[in-house]
Amino acid sequence: MNAKLDTGVTTRAVGRKTFDEVLVPTYAPAAMVPVRAIGLDLWDQAGKHYLDFTSGIAVSSLGHANPVLVDALTRQLHQIWHLGNGYTNEPVLRLALALTEATFADRAFFCNSGAEANEAALKLARKYAHTKFGPHKSRIISCLSSFHGRTLFTVSVGGQPKYTEGFEPLPQEINHIPYNDIAAARAAIGPDVAAVIVEPIQGEGGVIPGNGAYLEALRELCDATGALLIFDEVQSGVGRTGTLYAYEQFGITPDILTSAKALGNGYPIGAMVTTNEIAQHFNVGSHGTTYGGNPLAATVALNVLEMINQPAFLARVKEASAKLFAHLTQLCADFPQVFGPARGMGLLVGLPVIGAYEGRAKDITKIAEGMGLMLLIAGPGVIRFAPALIVSDAQLLEADRILRAAVTEFVATATPAA
Repeated sequence: MNAKLDTGVTTRAVGRKTFDEVLVPTYAPAAMVPVRAIGLDLWDQAGKHYLDFTSGIAVSSLGHANPVLVDALTRQLHQIWHLGNGYTNEPVLRLALALTEATFADRAFFCNSGAEANEAALKLARKYAHTKFGPHKSRIISCLSSFHGRTLFTVSVGGQPKYTEGFEPLPQEINHIPYNDIAAARAAIGPDVAAVIVEPIQGEGGVIPGNGAYLEALRELCDATGALLIFDEVQSGVGRTGTLYAYEQFGITPDILTSAKALGNGYPIGAMVTTNEIAQHFNVGSHGTTYGGNPLAATVALNVLEMINQPAFLARVKEASAKLFAHLTQLCADFPQVFGPARGMGLLVGLPVIGAYEGRAKDITKIAEGMGLMLLIAGPGVIRFAPALIVSDAQLLEADRILRAAVTEFVATATPAA
């Protein structure tokens, strides 16, 4: 018998200090520990209330503990949880039909995260190129400041060296080019390129929307060289930008699209979708995942899609986006020494911290959190807003009120850089 076993483990007292004692230190979470949430309202262990404008990094787009999703998941919990990939199940079949009918794609592959979805996309692209053109066609082009996941392959494809330091040697035949730079793309994309992967709006890189002409140039270059164009919509997808997927707004169709985050509203799921022609290069046994497409995740995702992919719902996202931008535009006008113009699409918005306060976005969000508003950053210099897509006008107004108070305190107490 394990002498360390505590039969009261499910009810023992824990707190933020426990994290430092027993978890691998890959994160530095906030001092408060959330214990309950519904919609955009959240409470910590001390009972303090917060307005959540993070939605778990653009995940809980229908809000915490959404009653429709709770009901759907509860019903599935009483039916079947897991089978393994030797069998299929009804929820995943319905989800695949819904996702392919709503997009350009013919086929779907389900996994557990955005990193796994991108891993699958990149592996498929290389398999496709190897089979169709030969082993010489293997190079992958990505963008500087991009983020595509934390596996060794996807973190190497991501264009942020800070995430690859100490993990060398890295996978080879991967090159990075500046985002939104057509000339750089033309110089880099040649006949040996298997795939170009791009975020239609860079999230971790600073919430920077793709330029339509740039994305169109990538499509043309991929067509000319036989490379596959992969859109990473892990963060921008499932209604976040005001359409089901951002590619629709650009009028550019990728060969492969990846999705995760909001697809499960907090229940882990990822998806890679593509065409029949490309999908056939993944044959039986060439790729897989134990939990991918399990009935629980598929049930939640199917209901998420059904709720978000409605004209009225997506129209409201655009309306809420306009109101958020209006608030931030006025904030920038009132604090021109602190902020540059807000940027983004839909309800994925970045607010650059500039001038003498550049690089201090976290300082502002910490003050805001203390006042009851949860916000994200996108690198050290950008405050990121990713509220649930069901955010109300009153909640947008309340977030503006708290943020203004936080910025006022920040300016009064912070020492500007020389």
